[in-house]
Amino acid sequence: MGDDRQAPRFPIGPSTLRWLGGFVRPHRWRVAGVLGLSLLSTAFVLAQPYLTKLLIDRGLLARRMDMVVMLCGVMLGAAVVAAALSGVNSLRYTDLSARILFAMREAVYRHLMTLPPTFYARMRGGDLMARLDGDVSEIQRFCVDSVLAGVNGVAALMVTVGLLVSLSGRLSLLALVLLPAEALFLRAMRPRVERHTRRLRERASELANFFFETLPAVKFVQSVGAEEFEAGRLHALNESYLRDLLKLQTVSFFTGAVPGLLTSVSGAVVFVAGGYLVIGGQLTLGSLVAFYAYLGRATGPVQTLLGLYVAVQRAQVSVARVRELTRAEPAVSGVANPVQLPRDAKGEIRIEGVSFAYGDGAPRVLSSADMFIPAGCKLGVIGPSGVGKSTVIDLLQRHFDPVAGRILLDGIDLRVLNLTELRRRVTVVAQDTVLFSGDIIENIRYAAPAADDAAVRRAAERARVDEFVRSFPRGYRTEVGARGIALSGGQRQRIAIARALLQDPLVLVLDEATSAIDLETEAWISDEIDRLFPHRTRIVVTHRPQTLENAEIVYRIADGRIVLERAARGAAAWSFSRRSEWKGRFE
Repeated sequence: MGDDRQAPRFPIGPSTLRWLGGFVRPHRWRVAGVLGLSLLSTAFVLAQPYLTKLLIDRGLLARRMDMVVMLCGVMLGAAVVAAALSGVNSLRYTDLSARILFAMREAVYRHLMTLPPTFYARMRGGDLMARLDGDVSEIQRFCVDSVLAGVNGVAALMVTVGLLVSLSGRLSLLALVLLPAEALFLRAMRPRVERHTRRLRERASELANFFFETLPAVKFVQSVGAEEFEAGRLHALNESYLRDLLKLQTVSFFTGAVPGLLTSVSGAVVFVAGGYLVIGGQLTLGSLVAFYAYLGRATGPVQTLLGLYVAVQRAQVSVARVRELTRAEPAVSGVANPVQLPRDAKGEIRIEGVSFAYGDGAPRVLSSADMFIPAGCKLGVIGPSGVGKSTVIDLLQRHFDPVAGRILLDGIDLRVLNLTELRRRVTVVAQDTVLFSGDIIENIRYAAPAADDAAVRRAAERARVDEFVRSFPRGYRTEVGARGIALSGGQRQRIAIARALLQDPLVLVLDEATSAIDLETEAWISDEIDRLFPHRTRIVVTHRPQTLENAEIVYRIADGRIVLERAARGAAAWSFSRRSEWKGRFE
C-alpha cells in the first residue's frame, strides 16, 4: 500500500459524535463517579505546594517546630488520601474503559455479521482485524481518556491558575506568556501527526493481513518451498513499519519536547524574577517555592489540553477506518413483523423471474430465471464455475435479494421470513467445511447451541463420525485445531453432515461439497445424504454430472438462465400447487 494513499475521511462531526455517545451514555454515572474521584484526588495533590509554603514561611523560617510537625502530618495525610483515591479510581476507570471498549467492538462486530460476502471479498482479513483491535481501542481511548482528561485538566488548570495569581500576580503574567506559543506550535504539528498516524495504521494492517493469510496456509507454503520467500516478505513489511514508526516517534517527540522546553524556559524566568522579588522583600521564600511547584502542576493540565487537539487528529484516523466499516450497508434486512413458516412446512421452493447482479452496473449473473423444486425431492444444479450456481444458494439463504423476481419457500416470499430462521431451515454443506478451534462435540453443536450432549452424539453416530472418533484418545473432546487442520477432509465432511442433522433443515444444500474428494467417497456421501435426509428437499450443486446420477431433477445454469436438463420418469406426478405454470416441464 503506497504512502500516498488517503484514508476515507469522516470528520468527527455530529453524526459520529452521536455514534460515539451511544457507547458512553449508558455509563454516564460511572463516568461521573470516575471524574468525581479524579477531581477529589487532584484537590489533595494541589494542596501539597500550599502546605509546603506554610511549612517554609510559618514553620522553618519562623523557627516553630510544632508547626513543622503539624504541617508534615497534614501533608502526609493528604498524600495517603490522594494515593487511596487514585488507587480506587484506577480500578473504576479500568472497569469503565473496558466496558466501553467491549461494547464498541461488539457493536462493530455485530454490524460486520450483517454484511454480504461481497464485502469480505474486497476487504482483507488482516485489515479487518487491525480495525477491530487497534483502531477501536484508539477510539475508546479518545472517548474516555479525552473526556476525563479534558474536564479534569480544565478544573485543575483553573484552580492552579487561581493559586498562582493569589501567590503573585506579576509572576503569573510572566509565567503564562509562552502559553500561546505552545498552542501555535501544536497546531502546526497537527497535519504531520495525522499523516504519520494513518501510515502507521496502514502498515499495521498490512502486517496483520500477512499473518492472517500465511499462517493458515503453512502446509502449502512448505509444499512449494516458499518459506524463505515469505520470511523475506515479512522482513520487508517490518522494515516499512519501522520506518513509519520512527517517523511518527520523531514527530511525537518534537510535539512533546518543544512545549516542555518552553515550560522549562518559563520556570527559569520565574526563578530569576521571583528571586529578585524575594531578595527585595516583595515575596516570601515559601511563596516562591510554592509558585514554582504550582507552575509545574500547571504544566500537566496545559499539555493535556493542548495534547487533546493532537489526540483528536490521531483518533480521527481510527474513526475514519472504523466508520468505513459501520457505514457499509447490509445487502438484506429483516422485516419488523416476520412471517413464521408453518409447522407442517415441506420445503418446496419456487424461483420466479429472478434477476441478479453484484452491484449497480455489473453484468447480470441471473436474468429472469425460473426454477421449481418440489418438496422432498433430490435436485441437481449443474454448470461450469462462475455461471451463478453459488449465487442461487446465496439467494436461497438471503445473503442477497434479487433485483427482480422473487423466491418462495412453501409459498412464502423469503423477504418476509425471519432471517435467522430461514438460514437455519435452509442448511448449506459447502466444499470447505468451516470448523473452529475447539473440540469435535463443540463444532457439531455450533449450529444448534441448545442441543445437549446426547443429541449431539446421536447426530454424530448417524453421520458415522464415531467411526473415526473412536480412534482418538480423547474421543469427542479431541481438539480439531485452527480451521480443523487436525482432521482429514472426509472427517470434516462427516462433522458437517452431523451438524446439518442437528439443525434438522427443511432444505439441505450441498454446494460443491464433494468436488475435492474421490468418486468412491463422493458416492458414499451422496448415499449417506439420501439415507439421513430421505424426506427433505436436497439440492446438489456441482460441476460434475456423475454426482447427479440419482437426482430426480437436474437443472443447468447457462447465460444467466436456469434450464431444465432432465427429469426422472414419474417426476411429473409431483403435486404442484401451480401445475398450469409448470405443465409439461417434466414430461
